[in-house]
Amino acid sequence: MKKMFAKSLLTAAVTAAVAMPVHAYNLHTSDAGEVNLDVEAILGAFSSEETYDTVGLANTGESRDWQEAYIKAGISATRNLENGAAAYGAVSLLASGTWGDGDAMGIQTGDERELDLEDAYIGYRNDMFDISIGRQNISFGDGFLINGDSLNFGEGLDDALAGGVPGFESDRGGAYWLAARKAFDKTAIVRVGGDSGLRSDIFWIESDNAAQASTELAGINLEYVTETGTFGAMYLEGLDVDDTEAGVLGLTHRDGQETFSLRYQGSAGVENLFLSGEFVTQDQGDASRKDGDAWYVEAGWTFADVAWSPSVNYRYSTFDEGFDPLFFGFNRGYGTWFQGEVAANYAGPFNSDTDVHHLAVKAAPTETLAVGALFFDFSNTAGGTDANDGQELDIYAEWVVNDHLIISPLVGFYTPDSNSSTQGSDDTNTYFQVLAIVPF
Repeated sequence: MKKMFAKSLLTAAVTAAVAMPVHAYNLHTSDAGEVNLDVEAILGAFSSEETYDTVGLANTGESRDWQEAYIKAGISATRNLENGAAAYGAVSLLASGTWGDGDAMGIQTGDERELDLEDAYIGYRNDMFDISIGRQNISFGDGFLINGDSLNFGEGLDDALAGGVPGFESDRGGAYWLAARKAFDKTAIVRVGGDSGLRSDIFWIESDNAAQASTELAGINLEYVTETGTFGAMYLEGLDVDDTEAGVLGLTHRDGQETFSLRYQGSAGVENLFLSGEFVTQDQGDASRKDGDAWYVEAGWTFADVAWSPSVNYRYSTFDEGFDPLFFGFNRGYGTWFQGEVAANYAGPFNSDTDVHHLAVKAAPTETLAVGALFFDFSNTAGGTDANDGQELDIYAEWVVNDHLIISPLVGFYTPDSNSSTQGSDDTNTYFQVLAIVPF
């Protein structure tokens, strides 16, 4: 039980994949419904020997140490209605900050602090459908395309553009790695169907995140859920962007963009087997970016009868030069869909213009401790020039200390193949992070 608690809580705490909060304290329960106090808090300490000129901030050649934290608190409630129906809703505030030198990409300065509204939504559900509107986190599949609005810039880019672009402000209060803020500003979603068979989601979302050019899009997600796996298809259409923000970040193509995906995830009826894959084709809304495709295939096996129940997974993913990964995020755990803690967060590539070979091993020595290692090889980057090719090895642990503390340390070794990388050298970077998740 504690092993499952550790896995689910770590994933929920660190990622944009989970719409529900990490911990809920029940304030009231009756036949009429319930009211909960929802609290989540995460602290992280980070260190990087190298820095990266990924977004043109010219900060290579210096080591950095920094800290990130956020706490989110709010109220959620459910009101039971006739015939098994229910009304529900939630509201929460989130305080975040970054301290120290700022991160390895320079997108944070260490001076970020912000308290703001996070969730604010209402909904209604019955046996046939579930409809909700407001500020909320939304994700589909395993987060390959949409996994919440979780890109959290700090003051670094704003400082670099000071006086140059009036009306542009991308600072969301820091906590960049922790992805503190995940809720889309405006949403409307209708979910039809249950936990098995054919089901669908029809949705509209609008971001207020300058780092995402305040993208507005609509779409439909279809899934067929069986005992052996889930088959899915999704269509997305970009409806609008903020012209100023899109111009700064090169995201004008999202207005009119069309994205279509097919996916599968499951065991194919074979115990201990894991299979996953997705194919995406994307047509851009203007000529500022090439049309692009992306796809991946993954297979894994768990040796359930061996001590520590080790698992081994291999994945190959490929992304065209013009592919826009949209709102991807941390979903199934380390490596999805941030491929490499250094590469995916600071050095690039960021699920575009690259081919990635990935090997993961994981084991559970005790019921409260899991350990793992992740290897990534990046090739065919930077428009085929290979300027940002490289390899990364990450070694991590997930330890449930007690019911009120989870610790996850990670050490990473990232080596670019070329001096022309965003690191500006081919030296191996030693990177370290440790997370403390505190359920109240």
